[in-house]
Amino acid sequence: MACFFRRKIAEKLGRALQQSEDVFIPALTAVPVLKKQQGADFRLLIGTLRASGILPSSGDVQVQTENLATQLKQDNVVEDISAARGIINFKVNRKLLAQKLLEPFGNGEDDKFGLNSELFNTLTTGTTLVEYSSPNIAKKFHAGHLRSTIIGNFIANLKQSLGNDVIRMNYLGDWGMQFGLLGAGFGQFGSPEKLKQNPLQHLFEVYVRVNKEAENNEDMKQAARDFFRQLEQHESHAVSLWQQFRDITVKEYRHIYERLGVHFDVYSGESFHQDQAQEVVQQLQSRGLLKTSEKGTGVVDLSPNRDMTNVCTVLRSDGTTLYITRDIAAAINRKEKYSFDEMIYVTDKSQENHFSQLFQILLAMGHSWADGCRHVSFGLVQGMKTRTGEVVFLEDVLDEARARMLHNMSQSNTTKELENPEETAEKVGISALIIQDFKGPLQSDYKFDWDRMLQAQGDTGVFLQYTHARLCSLKQTKKGVDAVAFDPSLLSEQTCTAILQHLLRYDEVLYQSAQDLQPKHLVNFLLKLCHLIASAHRDLPVKGSPEAVAQARLRLFSGACSVLANGMRILGITPVNKM
Repeated sequence: MACFFRRKIAEKLGRALQQSEDVFIPALTAVPVLKKQQGADFRLLIGTLRASGILPSSGDVQVQTENLATQLKQDNVVEDISAARGIINFKVNRKLLAQKLLEPFGNGEDDKFGLNSELFNTLTTGTTLVEYSSPNIAKKFHAGHLRSTIIGNFIANLKQSLGNDVIRMNYLGDWGMQFGLLGAGFGQFGSPEKLKQNPLQHLFEVYVRVNKEAENNEDMKQAARDFFRQLEQHESHAVSLWQQFRDITVKEYRHIYERLGVHFDVYSGESFHQDQAQEVVQQLQSRGLLKTSEKGTGVVDLSPNRDMTNVCTVLRSDGTTLYITRDIAAAINRKEKYSFDEMIYVTDKSQENHFSQLFQILLAMGHSWADGCRHVSFGLVQGMKTRTGEVVFLEDVLDEARARMLHNMSQSNTTKELENPEETAEKVGISALIIQDFKGPLQSDYKFDWDRMLQAQGDTGVFLQYTHARLCSLKQTKKGVDAVAFDPSLLSEQTCTAILQHLLRYDEVLYQSAQDLQPKHLVNFLLKLCHLIASAHRDLPVKGSPEAVAQARLRLFSGACSVLANGMRILGITPVNKM
């Protein structure tokens, strides 16, 4: 694996510079594969050594580069060392490269490839709580919640694969003034029969109608305030109706999550922290952090000079709590309950200020662990439409993706006979949705494009699935090849080396993803791997080759298949074996 070669090169550098070899491990990076060029495998940037004080920061960089390169000797692991401008390049023994990288795939360690890297030693370990999806109760699952759900699922998968204990939490929007509106509205416009027939659709219709009514009707606004106050005071009728809405919604949501391949360890919600929110208000008061504004609301002053130029409202003038008050209570409760080492919130970028205020208030209250809290924000999806028009609900998007994929598969000459084509179309359609979403920076808005998303060629989820299915089909031709010894010297072709060099980068890509929690690094790595596999598939036939050559090539393809499948699972994609 990559860490074997990194360690060997680091040993040379440690001896030459009289330093611990460990300091060089993060500075050695695998070289990205270039077209038609078989270059070095690892490189060292001299600037990194200057910045860390290992080399003097003054003096000519090129002289330093060449001096260091001449002190490093070749051996049976590193067969070429060369100096470029501010860079030292290392080329490793080709036979050893194939042997070390493909070894794990012959001894049942497919799932561990790249995950035992020393690069991960600096990452936060322990318990990670990830809060994601978090839709609002009594509303159908909106397409806008798709991003939070799949991004949060990716982060949870990544953290888990790197050895963290992960708690996946769905923090439902199940409290607040919208329930005052819904409760008051259901009393006037609701129908128990319609609620049984199509629960979320009916609650959605009631909510839209009561909102419209409340715009110009002061009595309706007052009725909503009264209902929410009854909820906060635990009056039985209000609580019973609210509980019914909550139970119905969670049941409907679970079905959507099942389709997406997403699960949660904990279903929580604002309602769990309503009483604790009042305790938070008392704690803020006792610490002298709670002020009263001119409007009579309770606020916390977050301005640097404490001149009330930047305040956060935590209490309405009527004494009821707000979303942020309950978020403060929830964070404190989670720390007590789960003793997390880090907590990650996944919501859209419109909530950046909310989380900035949340973390500031927690720190002001003396909770130093708030430094381990992080908000991962994302942009909006534009132009998500089905054939029937504007999309409101995620289920419509999933149905459309499945239908379009099923149609594309039926038109393709290469599609195999499948036992359950609908199930395959569903998995591939969801892969396409995820890859289109993950290709760019999460903060960016992006334009949704059905046709581009579902193309079998190009950088799409369909291409990933097609490549994986093709490799699975190839492995079927020689069952049990993983356990067979292979001759690494038979993998000397440039297309072989390109795949091996690319696999050297896998742990670095996971490391980068773990640092900034962006899926684009892993997506781009897997797409590049698929392109390299496509080239190798053309140039390196298995069928008709001598037995030893076929076995070596199958080991290469088998290894690439495992890495592809492992990477897809981290992204939240279920690999298909046939399509």
